[in-house]
Amino acid sequence: MDLEKMSKEELEQLKKDVDKALKTVDARQKAEAKRAAEQAAREYGFSLDDLVAGQTGKGNKGVAKYANPADPTQTWTGRGRKPNWVNDALAAGKSLDDLAI
Repeated sequence: MDLEKMSKEELEQLKKDVDKALKTVDARQKAEAKRAAEQAAREYGFSLDDLVAGQTGKGNKGVAKYANPADPTQTWTGRGRKPNWVNDALAAGKSLDDLAI
């Protein structure tokens, strides 16, 4: 294929065809990767959905390290902004070790 001899319209069409082909290659590779991941999960007795359910990466709070002594349902991981109950306990003279789970 001699690009120098092609017209602008032919080159633009070629570009569209290449872009379309690249998208289908990506789609095929993603499908193959998903099949491989599903197979690997099955080998361990899980489905792929079992492994990725709820793991969006956003909102993953982690493991709680501290709990409110007055209300143990209120917990904090130690990351991010301190909840008001932690600030109140610290102001009352408690330490984070006192609040540790």
